[in-house]
Amino acid sequence: MDGFLDETCGGVTELRVHGVSGTPPAGTLGHPHPRLVAGDGTTGFYRRWQESGQPSGDHPDVPGVRHREAYAWGNLTSGGRAIALWLLLLPFSLANLSYFMLPRPARGVRLRHLTEAAQRLFGLLLTGTLVGAVTRAAVDLVGWQCTAAGRACTYDTAPAWVRWPGVLWGDEPSKRLAVTALVPLLVVVLLWWIARRTWLRDERTVPPRVAAHDGVLLARPRLWHGAAPVWRLRVVHVAFSIASIAVAVSAPFAGTAAGLALTVANAGVMLAAAVLAALPSIARRLDPHTGERAPAWLTAACHVLRVGAPVAFLATVGAAFMGLPAEVAGTRAWWLPGVGIGAFQYTVTVALGIVILTGTAALARMERGQERRALGGMAAWVVLMVAAGSANVMALGVLFWTASFFGVAAHPADPGPVGGKLYLDEPVWWTAALVPLLLAGLVAVAVVLWLIRRAGARRLAPELKPYYLERDDARVVARQWALAALTDRAGLVLGVLTGIGVAGSAAVTGIYLLGLFTPGGGLAGLLASVGSWAMVAAVVALVLVGRRTYRDTRLRRTVGILWDICTFWPRAIHPLSPPCYTERVVPELMTRVGRLAPAAGDQVVLSGHSQGSVIAAALVLQLDPAQRARVRLLTHGSPLRRLYTPFFPAYFGDAGLDAVRERVAWCNLYRLSDPIGGPAFRRVDPLAGGQRHAVDHFCWDPLRPAQGEPLPETRWHSGYWLDPSYDAALNRLITVKPAA
Repeated sequence: MDGFLDETCGGVTELRVHGVSGTPPAGTLGHPHPRLVAGDGTTGFYRRWQESGQPSGDHPDVPGVRHREAYAWGNLTSGGRAIALWLLLLPFSLANLSYFMLPRPARGVRLRHLTEAAQRLFGLLLTGTLVGAVTRAAVDLVGWQCTAAGRACTYDTAPAWVRWPGVLWGDEPSKRLAVTALVPLLVVVLLWWIARRTWLRDERTVPPRVAAHDGVLLARPRLWHGAAPVWRLRVVHVAFSIASIAVAVSAPFAGTAAGLALTVANAGVMLAAAVLAALPSIARRLDPHTGERAPAWLTAACHVLRVGAPVAFLATVGAAFMGLPAEVAGTRAWWLPGVGIGAFQYTVTVALGIVILTGTAALARMERGQERRALGGMAAWVVLMVAAGSANVMALGVLFWTASFFGVAAHPADPGPVGGKLYLDEPVWWTAALVPLLLAGLVAVAVVLWLIRRAGARRLAPELKPYYLERDDARVVARQWALAALTDRAGLVLGVLTGIGVAGSAAVTGIYLLGLFTPGGGLAGLLASVGSWAMVAAVVALVLVGRRTYRDTRLRRTVGILWDICTFWPRAIHPLSPPCYTERVVPELMTRVGRLAPAAGDQVVLSGHSQGSVIAAALVLQLDPAQRARVRLLTHGSPLRRLYTPFFPAYFGDAGLDAVRERVAWCNLYRLSDPIGGPAFRRVDPLAGGQRHAVDHFCWDPLRPAQGEPLPETRWHSGYWLDPSYDAALNRLITVKPAA
């Protein structure tokens, strides 16, 4: 028999949207033979192919009457091999998250714009941190130090592929710098290529025009259309990065006329990029259907920067390769002058951090008392500090690995002959000394969480005993529920680790400026040494995971969970971060809902699991009012209230969730064993016999065993579609009864 595939529209359609980890269509539909009915191999809509022929009666797939359909979007975050490279972009993604965590009180518009400008500049410095690390590793450690005459890379034991610059130009540093500058340039080109490729694929999608929109932020169509601002920001970041590499090549020769002119030209490009990044209009999103455009001068400025940065770089590298006259004092320095995280860049970074801290605190104070906020409303600043910390770990890990691979990582105060030593300046070693303190803080937090879990399990076990027939199963379930509840302590973990990092950074900065002692010996030296090896281990582990992710589809889906969460939001302040999948997903779902329910008698039940529930909630507010009247919402394992409300209150706070509840009929299923999902409005305590909520419905997990039967398997965050409560909720939401 040829089988049957229902491709009709109309009637009642249950449209399932999966959550994190890229659940395949077969798993979402609960059927071994899914077939694509719309879309492509990256994203698509699937239905069940019936081997036995056309179904009828009460079957979920009856042409023109009932349909079960799955929307698969997981390939956007876990499908391609290039996703393995995204691991290096985690700091950029966290910077984007911090933008959407910023409080948005109605009376703080100017202060918010100032804070957002500081966030964009901070994001630009994050790009500079990672590109600067590669620049210093290649241009300073290899080009300036290691390949100089008599240094480690000129020994016969050095690899041939790195020895030849020292053999040819051991006494001509500018030529060595010109060659090694191509390494960070290739990194920038790779970042540009990844960002542009995903920009063409996802962010140029235009959402359908709708008749009217709600006033909440999630309902704005411009939120999911960022083609132009992301392009402008990408030009700024790439130009800044290219110019920073060129400065590293020309700055050592600034004592000469040619070197000074090239340094000033490239520094001018960096300054122009920073000025553009601070302008509000650089990242402003516009409604794609109003015809409004960005100022012509802004687009022209971006085009000038787009051309000027490569021209200045080529002029610098060309002049260096031809041979720049060296200043005697500069060329004898053991390490490259003015390269890496210099005093000026560090000062600007600290100043921006203080501005963002002050602005976020003031904005949070304006919103105090309205609803629960993660970290007291300071989540935007805390996550941005985590982004800075992760960027520095990667950057310093690259430096220490490079120094250890080609020679011996050395402190400037180390005695003895230069030989195979590769010098890293004192601030680098002080930063390394903080890593063991952070690891100790992480261990302390883990111990506290374990104690919290144990106390919670002891409290729950007696209350669960009556439901689980007075058996010892109650203790097992209590431990599972207590473990799932630890998700609510995410703010504690972020707050403690950020506090340790910031306090430690302030302390070592003070010690360094006052010259109290150096990290070259004693306890500080031990901490710095341990920290350096810990960061090298982190970078090596990241590379190994990336390599396995490139080859292993299953691991790629597991790593994709990180991007499922981080890349829901658009690239608002950092254009080189992994792309926002929602800018493609929401327009596609809007178009599909219109096709599935073209008439008043049709209905679509949006069934969103986990992250799919967040997508569904955002989709509901984007729909035309006429379309929305034919839509119902069924969420399960939803992190909306538990994670998105405290961390993104401006978008998923009370106003946003109330708008969803008022626009569509909504049912939300949750379990206390679920570490991610929870109630959308009010938790109904099953142990106290609380009344049922209009939206939130509690599901027991694991289910109560029959007498003499073992405890059923705990489903945790998965398997809601298999729960009896799911079918009951779906039937309640289907108010339109199609003809049989």
